[in-house]
Amino acid sequence: MSELDAFSTLPSPFATALRRREFTELTQVQQAVLAPELSGKDLRVSSRTGSGKTIALGLVVGPLLLDLPKPVNAPASLCAHPRVLLVAPTRELAAQIGKELAWLYADLRIGVCVAIGGTSVSGERRQLARGPAVVVGTPGRLCDHLERGALDLSQTAAVVLDEADQMLELGFREPLETLLGALPEECQRHLVSATFPRPVLALAARYQRKPVMVTGSAPETAHEDISHLAYLVHPRERYQALVNVLLMAPNERTLVFVRTRVDAADVAARLAADGFRAGALSGELAQAERTRMLDAFRSGALSVLVCTDVASRGIDVPEIGRVIHAELPSAPEVLTHRSGRTGRAGRKGISITLISPQEAYSAEQLYARAGIHAQLLPAPAQAEVLEETERRLYEELTEELAAPSSAEAAPEVQEPSASAELATRLIEALGAQAAVERLLARVSQSGPTAPHALTTVPLRDPRSGGTRTGRAPYRRAAPPRQARHG
Repeated sequence: MSELDAFSTLPSPFATALRRREFTELTQVQQAVLAPELSGKDLRVSSRTGSGKTIALGLVVGPLLLDLPKPVNAPASLCAHPRVLLVAPTRELAAQIGKELAWLYADLRIGVCVAIGGTSVSGERRQLARGPAVVVGTPGRLCDHLERGALDLSQTAAVVLDEADQMLELGFREPLETLLGALPEECQRHLVSATFPRPVLALAARYQRKPVMVTGSAPETAHEDISHLAYLVHPRERYQALVNVLLMAPNERTLVFVRTRVDAADVAARLAADGFRAGALSGELAQAERTRMLDAFRSGALSVLVCTDVASRGIDVPEIGRVIHAELPSAPEVLTHRSGRTGRAGRKGISITLISPQEAYSAEQLYARAGIHAQLLPAPAQAEVLEETERRLYEELTEELAAPSSAEAAPEVQEPSASAELATRLIEALGAQAAVERLLARVSQSGPTAPHALTTVPLRDPRSGGTRTGRAPYRRAAPPRQARHG
């Protein structure tokens, strides 16, 4: 689709903002929600992580923000009457949404206020008093402002619940119902969710009017940029296996998922002690510390971030190369959400799950229910890690030795460097072979840590119990039977 075709139907302020950010076309979900027949309808949007849902939502509610009187409400009222309200399950996701909408709506010159926990309440109240047309926040903090009179939803024309499934899982039903109950009857109500389990459908049925389902990406394409691997490990060697997996690509930006805050802190501390540039992200951290940790991960100061499911929401770092599930995810939706942190913006990614032999069948069922085809493999052994380290070192040392083309001028003669002089002395003292061997031995000990020897765990068919050999694909279970309706 050409740039003209892509943006020709958009209001000028939004088209200009997209071009300014060097967008050349709309994603599938962004095109889907802009279908003319959906205008004014309540939407249920389902699309894979990283598919451009935030901008899609901004474009859906954007027309409601055109030609608004300024200010939206009198500053003296000390109360915000937002035209649009967006609710997200975590601070990071709310902050990310606010950041994206700020540039999308920049030419409208309207206020976008983010209200989240862990920040100054009084500071947020001052921002709300300025009359922002858009308010983004987490359920608890929004309810707090609503109850204290800093937020009035009687003039709100549209509300968006982002990742509705996660908000219900986190126990936000009561604050969500409080917020939805404060909206005017004619308000548009949009739900965004990777999946629509029964609790989400029940909530939608209560508050949406004749909703329309919008799917941004077909299930068969949802994981095309992500390779899924299941590594079989001894139950008492999960950490050692994790170390070996990380050492296969020690500089790859990696998310490691664990179950609890305590696990996140413990695993991150052990990895840091072993020489990895690792940090932990969990809900107990103050917002300033969470922001600092994410900034370090985004900049590359940290290459490994250990986090819980709650803390991972809103992590938007396109360069994440791997996601490692240190333990088997609890549900297909969790597996999908976690894995979606990699393989973003057209990049390829890898999702790795560490499983014990006792979990093999459960893992197979989990992948099948998520519509994912994975390979069941032994975790990288000590010898395999060392072999990969040697291969990577060889490539790094030889990549600059490619012969120059005949058209290139002869290189200028340079004075011998200190390294060249030291190399000459070593060769004279030890001989070339011995000098290289000693240097390689020193290099092999300079990484984050040495790989671990792992117990050999035989690959067994998770259903029959028979031994499976080699690196055969992890066979998928039959799809679950469809429930009968009617």
